Amino acid sequence: MARLPYLDRQDLAPEDRKLLDRNINLFRILTHSPNGTRAFHALGGYIRNGSKLDGRLRELAILQVGYLARSPYEWSHHVKIGKDFGVTDADIHALVAESEGKTSALEPIAKTVLACAREMTNDGAASAATFAALEKALNKADLTDLVITIAFYNAVVRFLATMQIDVEPDYQPYLDEYPLPEA
Repeated sequence: MARLPYLDRQDLAPEDRKLLDRNINLFRILTHSPNGTRAFHALGGYIRNGSKLDGRLRELAILQVGYLARSPYEWSHHVKIGKDFGVTDADIHALVAESEGKTSALEPIAKTVLACAREMTNDGAASAATFAALEKALNKADLTDLVITIAFYNAVVRFLATMQIDVEPDYQPYLDEYPLPEA
């Protein structure tokens, strides 16, 4: 149960109602701070729609953060979104294997993106070796956008956990198909 009440459009001032055009629980909590929601939407919108970083790699990085944080909300939402951007069932299984220190059939850049997400999430920063590998594989803009994405979603999972935001019923099937490990 969320720590604050979920807001609906009618709970908001008329000028803020557009903030709930995508009526998901995350935004229904964020709108307690309309200006904070606008800032959140600006960066999140850039990551999803403005960045030139490959969408599949972006979603793998986000999924890695959600998996490590054991965030049911983030994981379920981005399993769905990831599939829209080319993440396959095999990719998800490979991400789990890579997270457990096992090998997978992922291509080298995907493995390096996952390593970067793991290091930033677990250690606070990517290692020199991982960063150097990314520099060889990505242009500077894509590399910067990858780091922005991982940092942003590390903030998102902490917000979700602190606010105890519930997974919507429409996203539960993704958790059922791809369960998170026990804490």
